Amino acid sequence: QVQLVESGGGLVQPGGSLRLSCAASGSIRNVDVMTWYRQGPGKQRDLVASITSGGTPTLADSVKGRFTASRDNAQNTAYLQMNSLKAEDTAVYYCYAVVRDSWSRTNDYWGQGTQVTVSS
Repeated sequence: QVQLVESGGGLVQPGGSLRLSCAASGSIRNVDVMTWYRQGPGKQRDLVASITSGGTPTLADSVKGRFTASRDNAQNTAYLQMNSLKAEDTAVYYCYAVVRDSWSRTNDYWGQGTQVTVSS
């Protein structure tokens, strides 16, 4: 059984920063790409950032220059550093990962989401 657990969300003022974490746990052989999505109120779920197992990040245009994606493969954890936050960044942030388990089965998983609210 593999689980993804996000943490680090909260309420922050415009211009502030937050760091989200996504930890994969369970019988894991390796974690492939890890991706962050977000879904604002009344909006569709959009891709924010992804990072390959080799550490190569990709960022959505809307967050380039403000957000940074990284990961620690030893901890099976991805991070999303969010700086210069804006009200439009308010959303539930979800982690998605492709995981190969100890039996070499590959499946994809979603975390439960963490709320980020940017407001004064």
